[in-house]
This record gives sequence, C-alpha cells and structure tokens, in this order.
Amino acid sequence: MIPRYTRPQAAAIWTQENKYRIWFEIEACACEAMAEHGAIPMEAAREIRAKGDVAMAAFTEVDTAEIDAIEAETRHDVIAFLTWLAKRIGENSRFVHLGLTSSDVLDTCLAIQLAQAADLLLEDLDKVLEALKKRALEHKYTLTIGRSHGIHAEPTSFGLKLAGHYAEFARNKQRLITAREEIATCAISGAVGTFAHVDPRVEEFVAKKLGLKPEPVSTQVIPRDRHAAFFAALAVTASGVERLATEVRHLQRSEVREAEEFFHAGQKGSSAMPHKRNPVLSENLCGLARLVRAAVIPALENVTLWHERDISHSSVERGIGPDATVTLDFALVRLAGMMDKLTIYPEQMAANVESLGGVVHSGEVLLALAKAGILREDAYKIVQRNAMATWTKLGREDAKTFRENLLADPEVAGRVSETVIDKAMSAEMHHAHVETIFQRVFG
Repeated sequence: MIPRYTRPQAAAIWTQENKYRIWFEIEACACEAMAEHGAIPMEAAREIRAKGDVAMAAFTEVDTAEIDAIEAETRHDVIAFLTWLAKRIGENSRFVHLGLTSSDVLDTCLAIQLAQAADLLLEDLDKVLEALKKRALEHKYTLTIGRSHGIHAEPTSFGLKLAGHYAEFARNKQRLITAREEIATCAISGAVGTFAHVDPRVEEFVAKKLGLKPEPVSTQVIPRDRHAAFFAALAVTASGVERLATEVRHLQRSEVREAEEFFHAGQKGSSAMPHKRNPVLSENLCGLARLVRAAVIPALENVTLWHERDISHSSVERGIGPDATVTLDFALVRLAGMMDKLTIYPEQMAANVESLGGVVHSGEVLLALAKAGILREDAYKIVQRNAMATWTKLGREDAKTFRENLLADPEVAGRVSETVIDKAMSAEMHHAHVETIFQRVFG
C-alpha cells in the first residue's frame, strides 16, 4: 500500500480506525447476545453499547496512539484495545470479551474487512465490464487480424476480442462473489473453539448482526483454506487484468498501431524523445497484477497451522490483506478508465489484415480447393507454396499478391474459378457468426 497506487475508498478499509470500530462492534454484539440469554445483565450490555458508540464516534489518531502505547507494554494488540475501551466504559467493562479469545475478534474482523474489500472490487469489476461491453458493441464488426504465436492468423473482429475479455471478467466477478460468500465467516467460539466459555447462540447472534455466517468448526481460528480461496480469486482476476493490458501493449507497438492508450494534452512520453507515446498504463497494470498474484503462495502456506492454532498466518495477512485488495482495486479502476478511453484505429486494422498480401486467407482457400475436388493434402501443398511465394517477396518489386500467385498456379488455373478464390479471400466471411457469439456473451 503506497499512495501512488491506493484509492482512499480501499485504504479506508484497512485503517486502524476501521479495524477498532469493527472490534468494538464484535464485542458489543457479543455482549448484547449474552444479555439476551441471561449471561450478563441487560443494563450492562446497553451501557457497553452506548458508551462504546460514543467513544468510537470520537475516535481519533490520539486514541490510536494511546492503544499503541498500551500495546508497547502488554505486547498484545487485543488486550491493548480492551484496556483502552475499559477506560471509556467503566465498571461494566468486566463483561466485555467474556468467554472470548483474541482470534474470535481478529478473525471475525478480518472476515468483515475482506468482505468490505470484495464489495468494492465487485463495484470495480462492474466498471470494467461496462467499459468492455460498450467498446465491444462499438467495434462489433470492426475487421482486425487475429494472431496466434504473435503471427497473423485469420481475420476476426475487434469487438470479438473485447467480448472475450468481457466474458473472462464476468467469470472473475462470479469467482469473487463466491470468494466473498466463503470468506464472510464468523467465529465466536472461545479457546480452541469448543464454546466451553461462550454459548454458541452468541456466535449465531453476532454473525447475523454483522452479515456473516458461523464457522462450522473454528478450532480457535477460522480455517485458512477460505482465505487461500479468496486470494486465489483476486489473483485470477489480476491475471485477467494483465492479459488485457498485454493485448493493449502489443496493439500500441509502432509497427502494429491498431489501438493505443488515450494520450492526454500536455502528456510527455519520454524525457529524451519527444515523439514517444508509450503504453504506460497497461505496463503499470501488468506490474500491479504481479503484486496481487504474489499473495497467493503465502495465503496457501497459511492453511497449515499447528494443531488448533498458531499465529504464523497473522503477520502474513497483515501484509497481503491490504496490499492485494488495495492494489487490485486500483488496477481495476485504472483498467476501466483505460478501456473506456482507448483510441482505436479501424483503418490501420484493415490495412494490417492485408499487409501480408492476402496470405491470411489461406485457410478458406484450402477449403475451397478441397471442395473443388483436389485432395486435401495436395490442396495444402498448393496453398502453402503460393503463400510462401507471397510471403518471401513482400515489399520487393517482383512481389505478387497471394491471389495473383494462386491464379497463376497451373494446378489451380482451370480447376478453380476466380470467383471462388475471391469469395474465399473475402474478410467479411469471418463476421458471419459474430452475432451468435455476442448473444452467448451479452445475451
């Protein structure tokens, strides 16, 4: 989390103030549940809630510093907070944290923070999906070249390219919804998770109040397979960001120039070369995606804890929780803006389709020769030699187009008409089923 790649909305989730407010809410709800079941006086629960609400509403950096000072002595963050809270509540503070253990507060709080982060990320994904859908529909039939291995393959549409990315981000949204549901889990079960000192009904009450579900078996911590799945969902989403950003980087290359990031008035591309227009946003997104993915291995390693609990996971999650969610939030918002303003060059796309003299139509020509009665293996040889003759002489004075070479080939002349060859080399045929694919993606 550094300011350059942090939005205030995401940073707010991970502030000390938000954390302590959640801690208090957990403790107050637990007290209210205990009072409801007669474990503590109802008046005590009401006073804890009232005085605690006042204290948290007035919470400032001064209070954070006070808690830090207490922790410097106690060496225990939850005890430090409870000590601070007790001063604000008074005598009835003896009922706070009754029968609970630290992990009940810490793990339930982390679940809430990750759920809050997921809600923000889902909003971000909707922005990405909106931008991709708009541009995909705009360029539904914009002819462009498809590439495999980085080499011209067959024509496609730029809208189809974007539709593919839309479908991927739609899947990522569903993954994140599932991950949020799985992570939104509450544990108020006491030491080693046996409920020996706290009624299970307290956990059910707190979970309902906070929009969570009770963890079936918490041992003393919420099992970390849930967290591993959450960070894996973030990582897969980040990979989707990088895949789209990499495509933009390629399309912006000088020799391709089919699309480029919007270049703002007054923007500078290079300190040494005034002509430069670099894909800095998409390059940045590729780097940010690596940071998000870096959280996965530590999250997986956190699954294995000793017996009913240890805290080897704690230091890891204090880092990857904020870093992965804040970074992905920034990346998704940046990606949505980049795609919304992406400058697209249809004329250059069309020119690139035919830049190799027509050889990109070899697949359909092959089928046309086979349909004309030529054995497929023989047809392949005919098409390939004419394609290679075209390819190897590109730009030379004696260069001929793929069509010219085919029609001059004695094995083609007289057996396949010019009309058939021209139809096979029509780029528009590749748009025949665009509508079908768009229906699958967008409905």
